[in-house]
Amino acid sequence: MDIAIHGSFLPQTDPEAALVFYRDILGFEVRNDVGYDGMRWITVGPPGQPVSIVLHPPAVDPGVTEDERRVIGEMMAKGTYASILFSSDDLDGLFEHLQEAGAEVIQEPTDQPYGLRDGAVRDPSGNLLRIQQRV
Repeated sequence: MDIAIHGSFLPQTDPEAALVFYRDILGFEVRNDVGYDGMRWITVGPPGQPVSIVLHPPAVDPGVTEDERRVIGEMMAKGTYASILFSSDDLDGLFEHLQEAGAEVIQEPTDQPYGLRDGAVRDPSGNLLRIQQRV
């Protein structure tokens, strides 16, 4: 059986800030940008790679209660709702670029005791982005 990751979802609270971060700062290409009923779903991905991230409005599922929407908003603000793991051939250079661009750095690149070198930033919606040095 052949199976691959096609995409992932991350909530975004400000489509324009998400575009600036993922397109302009990280260099991802915009693959789709769909508006509906005052909301936007933006699909981005690294050039030359088939995997995508759909940046979507949080808690829009009609089955989500108002209390759940409130909790999701609170968790997003703290950076504890959603996360994704990236990798880079030049972790230190990428973090220098992210800092110069004003990204919120949570953890500078660090050699971890479990054998990886990684760091962490938050996107404009508070999502935690961990980035590993590619080996």
